[in-house]
Amino acid sequence: MLRHRTIIMHVEDLPGVLNRVTSLFRRRNYNIESLAVGRTEVPGVSRMTIVMEAHDDDARRIEANLYKLVNVLRVEDTTWTPNVTRELALIKVRTTAANRTPVLQIAELSRAHIVDVATEAMILEITGTRDKIDGLVETLAPYGILELVRTGAVAMVRSAEAATPALQDQPQTNAA
Repeated sequence: MLRHRTIIMHVEDLPGVLNRVTSLFRRRNYNIESLAVGRTEVPGVSRMTIVMEAHDDDARRIEANLYKLVNVLRVEDTTWTPNVTRELALIKVRTTAANRTPVLQIAELSRAHIVDVATEAMILEITGTRDKIDGLVETLAPYGILELVRTGAVAMVRSAEAATPALQDQPQTNAA
């Protein structure tokens, strides 16, 4: 069954690693729907969160192929694991004197933050699940969305265990 997969990877923080990972997806003809990369609590280690659509067998093959890449330290498909996944969006909405109050009320109900107010536009910031952000975008569409930018999803497995204890012992290399 084709479903969204969330894959978390820990990789060495070196130039070219992102290119090698995304090239693997390109060669296998898989579209990356969402990609977020950032440093972790371990020096020299970055964390990638990739969201893609794949069948069960294909997802296992992708995971196995990711482990073959030299700079990949750990791969985890969190599709079946309880996790917390969030995205961030900035939404610029056209505002007038007549619609400013309803837009403010929508932002408050959605728990979005107003980060900039101008005479003809307002920028809202929202963090949440894909569905929550989609819902706010749909609600604001009649007012006129001037610009929309979203981050990729970031995910963390729910438990008291750290996801990276085995990485503490990895030899660390720093990007020059």
